[in-house]
Amino acid sequence: MILEDEIFKIGKFLKPHGIKGEIAFLFENDVFDKVDCPYLVCLVDGIFVPFFVEEYRFKGKETALIKFEGMDSDEAVSRLNNTDVYFPRDYFDKAEEDVEYSWNFFIGFKVTDSTIGDIGVVESIDDATINVLFVVKRGDEEILIPASEDFILNVDARNKIVEMNLPEGLIEI
Repeated sequence: MILEDEIFKIGKFLKPHGIKGEIAFLFENDVFDKVDCPYLVCLVDGIFVPFFVEEYRFKGKETALIKFEGMDSDEAVSRLNNTDVYFPRDYFDKAEEDVEYSWNFFIGFKVTDSTIGDIGVVESIDDATINVLFVVKRGDEEILIPASEDFILNVDARNKIVEMNLPEGLIEI
């Protein structure tokens, strides 16, 4: 069984393409092309399900067409319309080359600050505006922290910790 903390969101399936079982994939992170992993994960009926990739090809800078094993028609892949796509953290962690993180990768990470110390855990990502924010849960409160590379000192992916150096006064504790 695949658990939510074992994966991170990398994009969304849009709609079937053609009649041979391909589906359009709008990706936020091209890790699926850079890391050797045989499957992608989708949430189907409340369960995270792996779908094994037969082949894929890029259609643009942020879009790919993906064909899955055993899905040979547009009807077969149509159930994945508008479904979020996830990538397994284990495969990402074992990558030998430098792979860029997407902001969704940080969901579930503990956030620490060089001055304050422990702040909380990233519960979600707010990307509704141009400035992406970490939504950090600290006890009963939610803290919004700019998800800016300028503030990130270190990422410990194995222990799920992001160390930050936040401007003084950004977080009133």
